[in-house]
Amino acid sequence: MVPSANDLQRTWTVLGLIEWATGYLAERGFEESRLHVELLLGHVLNLPRLNLYLQFDRILEPSELSMFKQLFRRRVSHEPLQYILGETEFMGLSIHVDPTVLIPRPETEFLVEKALACVRSAGLDSPHILDVGTGSANIAIALAHFLPSATILALDVSPESLATAVANIGRHGLSNIELLRLDILSETPGNQQFDLIVSNPPYIPIEEFPTLQEEVRRYEPGIATTDGGDGLVFHRRLAEISRSHLRGRGWLVVEIGHGQADAVRDLMLAAGLADVEVTLDYAQIPRIAAARKPG
Repeated sequence: MVPSANDLQRTWTVLGLIEWATGYLAERGFEESRLHVELLLGHVLNLPRLNLYLQFDRILEPSELSMFKQLFRRRVSHEPLQYILGETEFMGLSIHVDPTVLIPRPETEFLVEKALACVRSAGLDSPHILDVGTGSANIAIALAHFLPSATILALDVSPESLATAVANIGRHGLSNIELLRLDILSETPGNQQFDLIVSNPPYIPIEEFPTLQEEVRRYEPGIATTDGGDGLVFHRRLAEISRSHLRGRGWLVVEIGHGQADAVRDLMLAAGLADVEVTLDYAQIPRIAAARKPG
């Protein structure tokens, strides 16, 4: 069910529309209903969300209401808010997102934080970094932002994702990221060696894909969500290429799914890596696995 024409064609104030739309979403099981409504309306009115509270009595123009209606109906259909707004925040940085790329999650910030800690602990001034499955380039951009002397090679198999990555790198004015279309499952980045290999690979087992939230299952790219197998296809490959493409004392840092910590640890050890460390996310779920190559 979507809002009727009558619901959204009467005269509305900012507060009245927020309260009605919030109730509409809440009744249908949407979480953070008011937050999403306020972000949508702020986007329509070109106002920071908190500024809406200073204009509660403002009457919306017909054009403003029409635009809100279009965006609201997309949210009612479970399209992710980030795609509707066209951007999200990652590590304090604005990242453009669209259906060609996975939406960056707060949990992936743990991946960047661990990668930064590994590089800094090694005392590297100008690390050479490989980002596998870059998508929107959010990880590469964050690393380039916090490690301005680093050189980063960011890979993705999807030309559409790479186009989004190009736009994001351009909006941040970064010159130390190189993009390359490459299928890591069947190719390697030449003879290059890296101080850090980092990746948030597809790790949802194919059998679990039908159980995902509708927002993920219907709208986010499946190629970035599931590996089509047991969820460890890319972790096996990353452990394998670390043998030849990771410098001595270099780190492999990857995001993992629920219940995968032991299996990924075994893969890393079998590849000759050592000092395996697992980091918990906000929900105290093992989310990041890191290991160092002896050197």
